[in-house]
Amino acid sequence: MAAWSHRVTDVALVQRLVVSLGISEPVAVFLARHFADEAEAERHLRPQLAHVSDPFAVGGLRKVAERLVRAAQAGERIAILGDYDVDGVSSTAMLVHFLRRLGAQPSSFVPRRLEEGYGLSMAAIERVLAETKPQLFIALDCGTNSKAEVTFLQGAGVEVIVVDHHVAKADCVECLLVNPRVNDAADAPWQSLCTAGLVFKLIHGVLKVLRLAGDERGTSISVKDYLDLAALGTIADLVPLRAENRILASHGLKALSETQRPGVRALIEVSGMEPGSVLTSVDVSYRIGPRINASGRLADASLPLKLLLSDSLEDCARDAAQLDQINRERQEIDKKVTEEAAAQAATMGDAPAYIVFGDWHPGVVGIAAGKLSRSLDRPVIVLGREGDIAKGSGRSVPGGNLVEALMSCSDLLLTHGGHPMAVGISIKVSAIDEFRQKFAEAIAVQKAQGQAQPDGRDLEIIHWLKVTDVSERLLDDLELLQPFGEGNQEPLFGLKKFVFERAPTVFGESNFRYQHNINASRRLNFVAWRLADRLPELGRPVDLAVKFQWNRWQGRKLLQAEILDWRYSA
Repeated sequence: MAAWSHRVTDVALVQRLVVSLGISEPVAVFLARHFADEAEAERHLRPQLAHVSDPFAVGGLRKVAERLVRAAQAGERIAILGDYDVDGVSSTAMLVHFLRRLGAQPSSFVPRRLEEGYGLSMAAIERVLAETKPQLFIALDCGTNSKAEVTFLQGAGVEVIVVDHHVAKADCVECLLVNPRVNDAADAPWQSLCTAGLVFKLIHGVLKVLRLAGDERGTSISVKDYLDLAALGTIADLVPLRAENRILASHGLKALSETQRPGVRALIEVSGMEPGSVLTSVDVSYRIGPRINASGRLADASLPLKLLLSDSLEDCARDAAQLDQINRERQEIDKKVTEEAAAQAATMGDAPAYIVFGDWHPGVVGIAAGKLSRSLDRPVIVLGREGDIAKGSGRSVPGGNLVEALMSCSDLLLTHGGHPMAVGISIKVSAIDEFRQKFAEAIAVQKAQGQAQPDGRDLEIIHWLKVTDVSERLLDDLELLQPFGEGNQEPLFGLKKFVFERAPTVFGESNFRYQHNINASRRLNFVAWRLADRLPELGRPVDLAVKFQWNRWQGRKLLQAEILDWRYSA
């Protein structure tokens, strides 16, 4: 059973938040844990697009924006290459669509994973040069550390722009570069934006350049038109949903729900949701995102890019159905890889981090790494074999910095890149054992220094409630905290001395449901996953660790509590 903890919160601040923000006490307690005053808390609770910073404040962005305007006006040949994950694909779709509105005709490319590898590779560059002979080459969500490749392009007479958010190595590219991790202060509000967020700001910057020049397109085109795609990349890429990321994700989810973009609507439908329904970060992370990613992992990632850019309802429906089928194939492969990787990790003892390796498809190992990292509550890297080279992905737990850990092992790696929570690497198979040891040592140092939180199974109770405290207002206030995700975890509450008066209904694989009448007019529905193998005694008071949410079904909203754990009351 997981350990439970609870910290006392600043009571005075909580009461000020209740009064000044007009919210219920449990939500005020959550905000008081994370913010020092009412102004900070309100910005988080009610994110406003007006609070997005001036795009020209981002290092290098104004020069890039001005260069794009010149390229569009001159009719230059433009090639855009974006990475094949959701961030890269959504970033590329945004910029291609926007430049078309400015009269440009950019060519777009996505790396072919099996033939060309990850990011800005020479193989991908040679294909772009052969097909388009560009005057301007734009790399999105890759390229920061591709110095040799950028130099090659420049030597061929091609000007290069890189828009990226990955951590730079000591010797990064020299070109027109937008990357906050290279150009900007560590505390800049846009520091943790993914590439989709940076491209959103770049579009904003181009519109500002046009307005300053008296071009009517600077006002007739709205940057809000790209909120839906910005939200896709932001939520799927595991960046912290704080500051500007939270603003883009919050307003972007609303834009996704209301989008008229045919490709996005087709993706929503094939993912089992109704267009126009309220979407959450979970819908993006576990329904829409995997269908975009699956094509890049197993097939051709140009398919989701084509879908996002298409205006044909018929083509979008066909392509979305194909992505759904590819995703089903991916799920079968992923299940096998995850089971085999978990079995291998189980033989490694209680290591601070796990590196597992097998004859697996490199395209799906990232998903397995994510599942294992969550279940084992450790950083995990899963590697698949390609001849004498192993390629793979790593996922971390809150507080564990994969980029820093990899830097201490960089002499063993052929390539590596990413951000603290998610990385990609390649390494010679012969070096894996040494890498496994050095990587585990680096994570152990982080834990010793208090960086990593080694056991995510432990539950921190934000606030203790009685079941009679659960109301429609509480759940409405909790919705203001959405979207949840990295850096903005869903709050966990404790219900004291709850009594199960009858046996819960068991369903599926050890799950159960229970309904409780709070009063004559209010009912609370409980659901618990994988807890039915240890049900509480009827009539004996228990404390519950729960998350609250509205259960929306057929136009109705039902009060629901998800039980994560329980224990008998003291």
